[in-house]
Amino acid sequence: MSKTETMSAGQTDDLRVSQVLRSPKLLTRETLAGVITALALIPEVISFSVIAGVDPKVSLIASVVLCLTLSLLGGRPAMVTAAAGSVALVIGPMVHTHGVEYILPAVVLGGVIQILFGLAGLARMMRYIPRSVMLGFVNALGVLIFFAQVPHVWGQSPLVWGLFAATLVIVLLLPRIFKSIPSPLVAIVVVTAVALLLGWRVPNVADEGPMSAGLPGLTQLLVPLNLNTLQIVWPTALSVAFVGLMESLLTAKLVDDITDTPSSKRRESWALGIANILAGFYGGIAGCAMIGQTIVNVEMGKARSRVSTVVAGLVLLLLVTGLSTLMAQIPMVVLAGIMMVVAVKTVNWHSLQPATLKRMPWSETLVMVLTVAITVWTSNLALGVLAGVIVAMMLFARRIAHVIRAEREVTGDIATYTVRGPLFFASSNDLFEHFDYAHDPKTVVIDLTHAQIWDASSVAALDGIVHRYGRYGVQVEVIGLEGWSGEVHNRLSGKLG
Repeated sequence: MSKTETMSAGQTDDLRVSQVLRSPKLLTRETLAGVITALALIPEVISFSVIAGVDPKVSLIASVVLCLTLSLLGGRPAMVTAAAGSVALVIGPMVHTHGVEYILPAVVLGGVIQILFGLAGLARMMRYIPRSVMLGFVNALGVLIFFAQVPHVWGQSPLVWGLFAATLVIVLLLPRIFKSIPSPLVAIVVVTAVALLLGWRVPNVADEGPMSAGLPGLTQLLVPLNLNTLQIVWPTALSVAFVGLMESLLTAKLVDDITDTPSSKRRESWALGIANILAGFYGGIAGCAMIGQTIVNVEMGKARSRVSTVVAGLVLLLLVTGLSTLMAQIPMVVLAGIMMVVAVKTVNWHSLQPATLKRMPWSETLVMVLTVAITVWTSNLALGVLAGVIVAMMLFARRIAHVIRAEREVTGDIATYTVRGPLFFASSNDLFEHFDYAHDPKTVVIDLTHAQIWDASSVAALDGIVHRYGRYGVQVEVIGLEGWSGEVHNRLSGKLG
């Protein structure tokens, strides 16, 4: 994206924010969406802190920093960024092996990598993620979100089940009657109030981790900056950088599709790097986009601007510092019920319908299923997406490798082969089989006007064909090479061994 485009995107966002601030209706909608998003962040952020091996308050404060920073600098308005489970999964092993003191250098180095990634414009690589992988990503995320909430409901007391049922009734039925206030917010207020007023003892947020009031200080660097430290943190830093970028950019693309508005993936990339560096120094852990909470914000809260995520960050800050006692009393079952509804809405059910699966090519269905399976099996969205992309590339290469054609025409003492299709490492191997080496006349013309040379393998294949004809004393002429194809052939032909 050019500088002009970036400035235009920023001006559009500023105009949108100003419109929200001038409209009481829009401001109310964005504010309420932010409140419910902040509440939805609490249980997941706390549970992910356990995975990473850090204090819950560290993750909560880091989430405030991440949310506010991306609200101001990010390229996708209304997308929620916080301390995420995918990042916690890659930080956890390092913490358990070497200790929490190595988190700061790992997070800062990961942030620097993300900034370089964004400034280099590598976010454009998102275009190479096929739709089948995106569907697998979304469906797997719905499964992970849903089953992460199950322990808060399954095996609990009948009282918890009753509150769970009440949560579902409010969240699903209230919007049909009253739409001005998000139903998840109503569910949290009502269920919490009923539990407190009636003195019901049910698992609550306080049971997930300590909720002491106040703010922590800056994170102190407790390890020396030397090669030994670099050797320990660089694998984790790379994982933090690329897992965070992949999940954030995929989430941004999903929000683009939901809202029918574009976003700057390049801006989102370098802004995430800055946010992670700040969160490392004040909070102490990295993060990325939270797709479940983003769906809460965009789908349930109908948020469309940066105002909603600013509110979410400020409300989370208020809850962590001044209202931690009240926040600790929220029953976990109401938050679990809301996230289960979010999970069900996250899944693309149309992609799973028998009629859709029947119409789709088997290769795309395989990629989608594989992405879901690996993501759910490993609980790692980035690994599932990476596996899906690799398999999709292999299947694509296999498919187009067989579209190459060579039409033979003999006129007098000349045999002309008109080659059609892309020539690359997979298809060029099949090119050998299209020629009649033993029976062609002494002059052969290979016309590549309707073909394209994509790599050195194709040039090597053509050289091999010429060499094989040479065994029979046949003279070969290659014609029709123009542009990139001609340049590559002239530069490499006869020089590949």
